[in-house]
Order: sequence, then structure tokens, then C-alpha cells
Amino acid sequence: MDILLFAGMMTAGLYVARNFLNPILSNIADPDKEKHEQARRQAKAHLERLNRHKKDGLDYGDDSDSRTGLQPEDLVLNEYENLVALEMVPPEDISVGFDDIGGLDMIIEELKESIIYPLTMPHLYSHAAPLLSAPSGVLLYGPPGCGKTMLAKAVAHESGASFINLHISTLTEKWYGDSNKIVRAVFSLARKMQPAIIFIDEIDAVLGTRRSGEHEASGMVKAEFMTLWDGLTSSNSSGVPARIMVLGATNRINDIDEAILRRMPKKFPVTLPGTEQRRRILQLILQDTKTDPEHFNLDYVARITAGLSGSDIKEACRDAAMVPVREYMRQHRESGHAMSSVDPRQFRGIRSDDFLGREGGQIKLQPKRRSSGVEELIAEEQD
Repeated sequence: MDILLFAGMMTAGLYVARNFLNPILSNIADPDKEKHEQARRQAKAHLERLNRHKKDGLDYGDDSDSRTGLQPEDLVLNEYENLVALEMVPPEDISVGFDDIGGLDMIIEELKESIIYPLTMPHLYSHAAPLLSAPSGVLLYGPPGCGKTMLAKAVAHESGASFINLHISTLTEKWYGDSNKIVRAVFSLARKMQPAIIFIDEIDAVLGTRRSGEHEASGMVKAEFMTLWDGLTSSNSSGVPARIMVLGATNRINDIDEAILRRMPKKFPVTLPGTEQRRRILQLILQDTKTDPEHFNLDYVARITAGLSGSDIKEACRDAAMVPVREYMRQHRESGHAMSSVDPRQFRGIRSDDFLGREGGQIKLQPKRRSSGVEELIAEEQD
């Protein structure tokens, strides 16, 4: 009887230890276990997607695949790669494509020819791979709000490559030397998940000019990044170059270290849009918005928005779209009707005059006869 009681107690103890104590102890030993597991699942999903694309014929030929036959079930990430894997964004989750960007057709065509095609279809360039392979670094630079980040998202979406959206906070660790290990993990993970794009927004803040008074840890991170970056140009054991690209965006190109700029041979200026570019941007923004056919002139609005970036034009359209809503609601309220009975279908369409500025708007535009600044910009474009 005592033996049976003892055996029952032992069985119950083992059950409690396995089902209750083990999870608690494992969480104490590794407080980031759940985060690491989430990162591994995310990276595994990326790898499954890449292998699926290969089976579907989106990766062409055995030579086009620079991975070493890694399968999702064989994917093993260290703790630093787990942190970086959380920054990966599936291309199908990015809603921005090249068709959603207006006024940058020339840059888009160059991005397709020099980046996307060599990165995703290397078999087309195999006869002269050293010369026609995708560049290891690309820089988008220009004033704020002109579409640099949108272009980067569109490149990731259109290429179908693994997209690592690297944030400054990811590279910043409190323990000495950990930042270098994370940088190494960025490139090791990219090699496992290639073709891959490493995107750094505001790259001047991460890889800015090195100075004598700079903190030692910051200089070491930049040196580590450049060393690993140079390694992208070398081939693997099969003689296939890595299909990894570093994509940066900045509005302060002069603050980027010269050694970094050398590693980004492709530089695309994303400047303020011209008249025709603004017209295309307005068409995209207002395509689902009701306009007044008699009092809306797209060409006129494109002219009076001279000097505005794409982001500014979007805000100007937002302010203009509020004018009919504001007018109708005021009339509705003054007539004594309840606001709950407002019918959005009764709002009038947007007119050209709605873009000339209203109180409460962030951007105020003035007609040509009232603003010499806009007039000068229009005159410059016509010249």
C-alpha cells in the first residue's frame, strides 16, 4: 500500500513539475523566450515563402539560388538573429507598389533595371555577372516628404525579397559589444533569407561621418558594418555572389560617411516634383475623391502647388477635402437639423478654390495673383 502511495505521489510530482514548474523555470532562465520563438516563427514563414516561390518558378534555375538548400525545419537562429528577425517585413504585407507612386517614373524604371531584375532574376545576367549583378548598396536622397521611404517599400513589394527594416533602436544595446554582434546577425540572417534587402531609413543617423570625438562603441559598429558589407561582394562556395542589398534613405547626404557612400554606388536623387509630376500625384491622391466637374481644374491646382513635396500635396488635398464637409455641416447646424442626420452623399465635390487655404489648415496656398513666391516658382518651371 505504501509503495502504491509513494508511486502515486511521484507520478503527481512529475506531472506538476513538467506542466507547471518547467514553463516557469524556462521563463526565468530565458525571459525573452517568447520573443525569440516569435522571431523564429517569423523567419521560418519567410523561408517557406521563398522556397514556395522557388517551386512556383519565381526563382529561376539552380544557379539562381545562392542559398545552401536551407529548409524551414532546419532554420536555427541565435539570440541576436532572433532580434533582427523581428524587423523582417513580408513583401505581401507591404501595400505600396510602384503604381501607387506618382511623378517618379524615371527613378522607378532605373530601380527596376539596376536592382530588382538582377536581384530576383540573376539568370538573365549570368553571362556577365560581375558587371550586371545587383549593386551591394543603393541610396535614395532628397528633401523630406518626396517619396524616398515609399520607393523603398515599393522595391521590397515588387521584388518579393526578404525585407529587413533595420531601426536605430535595434542596433543600440546597453552591453558593450552587443551592437557589433547584432550588426553581424543582420548580415548572417540576410544570407540565410536571401534574396534580401536591408533597409535603413535616415541612414545618416546610423552611419554618419566618423569624428575624432565620437564614442568608441559607435565607431566600432560602423567599422563592423562596413567590413560585413564588403563581404557581400564575395561569392559563396558554389561561386554564386550573395543576393543581398543595403538600401538607405536620407535627406542629409552630406552627413553620411564617405566610406559608406563609396559602398553605395547607385544614388538616386528624389527631388521636389515638377508640374507634370504634381499633376500625376494629384491624380493618384484624388482618384477616389468627389470633385466638382465645373469648378475643379487639375492643371491649375498642379501649378499653384509649386514648391510642395508629395507629402505636402497630400496634406493640401486633405485640407481641401475638408472644406465641403465643413461648409455642409455648418449649414446643417445653422438650419437647426441634428448632426446625426448628416448625409455624406450631399457633400459637394472639391473645387480648385478649396486649395487656396482655409483657417485651421496646415498648408495655405495662395492664388497666383496673391503670392509672388508661388509665381516665381511657376515661372522657374516654365523657363
